[in-house]
Amino acid sequence: MNPESTTALECVSEIRDRARELMTGQGAGHDWDHVQRVTVMAERLQREVGGDLGVIQLAALLHDVGDAKFHDGVERSAEIASDMLSELNLNAVELQHVIHIVDNLSFRKRQQAQPLSLEGQVVQDADRLDALGAIGIIRTIEYGAVKGQPFHVSEDQQGAVKTGLQHFDDKLFHLVDLMNTESARRIAKQRESFMRDFVQQFHREWI
Repeated sequence: MNPESTTALECVSEIRDRARELMTGQGAGHDWDHVQRVTVMAERLQREVGGDLGVIQLAALLHDVGDAKFHDGVERSAEIASDMLSELNLNAVELQHVIHIVDNLSFRKRQQAQPLSLEGQVVQDADRLDALGAIGIIRTIEYGAVKGQPFHVSEDQQGAVKTGLQHFDDKLFHLVDLMNTESARRIAKQRESFMRDFVQQFHREWI
């Protein structure tokens, strides 16, 4: 390691400030609040399953800094994260580790993604957990509102219009089986159960 280089843990405070500045107000469920929740959950999972805390914190803080939703469909998180960490002279080993995680944890890239380390699995689980439960419901509604997408439509329109409720079946109800760690799977099952109860109640109230 270059004696002048920094460690992941030494970079966390500065990266937290930079990520907050970049992500505040992004909206659509991918804002600074989302990043904070993912980071806190990743720290919680790390206490249970292990892994390098500094690498986990950096990857969690940076995982959405260049999300394709905000960059004309082009995913730039790894590129932006690399630039930010290089400016702080993060050592090459941890830099490559963080960038590999950021570049491979997206749900959209799961078919092409390279295998993740334990640290990557922890961050991926934390990110996916934030799509579940009460927060997951709110994020789905928020994203639909930004995109002009209804949460639900009448029976005669179903299939012709993509809805937020459809997103539950298309993606969210599959996340439990995609969790990497048993700790995350346990939390995911609880949150999914809440969502299924919500969907049942919603259909009872839908006119």
